[in-house]
Amino acid sequence: MVNHNYEHQNDAYESAGSWVGPLVGLLAGLLIGGLAGAVAMLLLAPQSGKESRAKIQQMSYELREQTAEAVDDAVAQVRAKAGQITHDVSEQG
Repeated sequence: MVNHNYEHQNDAYESAGSWVGPLVGLLAGLLIGGLAGAVAMLLLAPQSGKESRAKIQQMSYELREQTAEAVDDAVAQVRAKAGQITHDVSEQG
């Protein structure tokens, strides 16, 4: 005897997992790209050490804020998708 609810539940989890991986990759790419761009700008810009340190501090604050926002958005999307999957599975049951 095959449990069809279990099969539908697995299908829902697999479809959710198909977009979470690329989302994490995108966030990692944005973070690494932002850091690389910031370092390159600081190394190539003609300025004093004190000015460079101030810019590094400001850029690290901005990058931290952007990363926190991106993570919050990703978590919200994952929660919404999980809620949708839970709803779909409960309706099929």
